[in-house]
Amino acid sequence: MPRIKALLFDLDGTLTHTDPIHLRAFQQLMADEGRSMDEVAYREYISGRSNAEIGLRLFPEREAHTHPPLLARKEALFRELAKDLIPLAGALELMDMARQKGMGLALVTNAPRDNVDHMLSAIGAAGRFDTIVYGDEMERAKPDPLPYLTALRRLQIHAAEALAFEDSPPGIQAAKAAGTTTIGIATTRSEDELTALGADLVVADFTDARVLALLA
Repeated sequence: MPRIKALLFDLDGTLTHTDPIHLRAFQQLMADEGRSMDEVAYREYISGRSNAEIGLRLFPEREAHTHPPLLARKEALFRELAKDLIPLAGALELMDMARQKGMGLALVTNAPRDNVDHMLSAIGAAGRFDTIVYGDEMERAKPDPLPYLTALRRLQIHAAEALAFEDSPPGIQAAKAAGTTTIGIATTRSEDELTALGADLVVADFTDARVLALLA
């Protein structure tokens, strides 16, 4: 395996476990709109996807230009609810170790900027990344590989020189399609699900010795 030169991280569900909070925010939004959402629908159609895709999924009968204000309401609800976020075990320590080894760090997320700023500040990870790729601001978000390819280009490394960390189907698909070795984080999906999606390794958090061995 080539020497690892950079670590690429998803945010929601990877660096901090936020899916239960997102679900509550979506349920409130849908209730305000006279609709409902259960956990099964959230996992199947929402988790890890861009707001552009979510808007089309949740409100297909409405014109696309009406979707951003609706999703902005949901994101504001999320930030109100997400006051006590904590980093996933070992996440910050892994970043510190990577820095000590001279590795680059990138954040590759479908989350909107306001959410990213809120979450990184809450978990103590603000200012740690060489680059942040906002998939929802790109021509194509995850599950397209473009966000990961963009991170690799900005870091000036080859895919074989990077490790990507992801928890959702769109994220795993994007990272694998970009050619990276991809570590599944089992916060929102089971080991079997993440393995079936193509994850090269599945762990519960960043303290797993197998992850640390890859950086050795």
